[in-house]
Amino acid sequence: MPAPKELDPSASLAALYGTKLRKLRTCAGWTQRELGDRIPIAHSRIAQFELGNETPPEDVNRKLDALLGADGDLVDLWVHVRRTPFPDWVQTFVTYEAKSKMMRKFSQIIPGLAQTEAYARAVLHAGQIYDDGDPEEKVRARLARQAVLERTDSPWVWIVLDEAVLYRVVGSRMVMRDQLARLLDLGERPRIHVQVLPFGATDPAAMGGSFTLLTLPDGREVGYEEGIIFGRLVEDADEVMRRAVLYDRLQANALSPAASAQLIRSAMEEHDSCASSEKP
Repeated sequence: MPAPKELDPSASLAALYGTKLRKLRTCAGWTQRELGDRIPIAHSRIAQFELGNETPPEDVNRKLDALLGADGDLVDLWVHVRRTPFPDWVQTFVTYEAKSKMMRKFSQIIPGLAQTEAYARAVLHAGQIYDDGDPEEKVRARLARQAVLERTDSPWVWIVLDEAVLYRVVGSRMVMRDQLARLLDLGERPRIHVQVLPFGATDPAAMGGSFTLLTLPDGREVGYEEGIIFGRLVEDADEVMRRAVLYDRLQANALSPAASAQLIRSAMEEHDSCASSEKP
């Protein structure tokens, strides 16, 4: 069995929480699986908590505190971890994003940098199911990130979207109509290219989730992958290369920017038509 990954508790509040949790679990003499069974929760989630890649929901954190006899220490630390609009690993990614020279994104949702305020609000308010942070604070933080696209030296941006993103209603039909119009406007900028991976592209790699690759000023590449309740920064060169190969494969199967724009426009018109018919 490989040795557990070393943690640096000074790296972030999430890392400090993970270090504390691992120490308490080890002192209790439990494996991650044994602790997970007592919650109950998958042991893989315990591993993510300990690595600082994910912060537990409040009810799970309270159970961890009680089971491990933390006397409120995990409860108190959890409050500080959750105080900021972005977890620590996301803050690092946002810092990289702001100074990147090129972005490559594959997404199963409209990427944050391309979201309208209404779309972002619908996504982040829905996210309260699994995240009890302030959604309005997160909306403001997400929109602020879009300033990178307004710079005179804005990065080159390549976006590949799963076709389902165009038709899945987020917020309302009107929200979707305006969101797709925003996507078309962005696609007309010389440094932004939007492509759609059509339903007919039967590549199972498209089912792996959303991820981003950033090229930094020094030529180094970093990645970020995300799901509903987690995010992970990828800095290991070999891991980043694997995702770059995956991105190239997805992009090769996507429609051209021109054909993608036609499909986006068609979906936008469909949402507009449905929104008109739904009006009283």
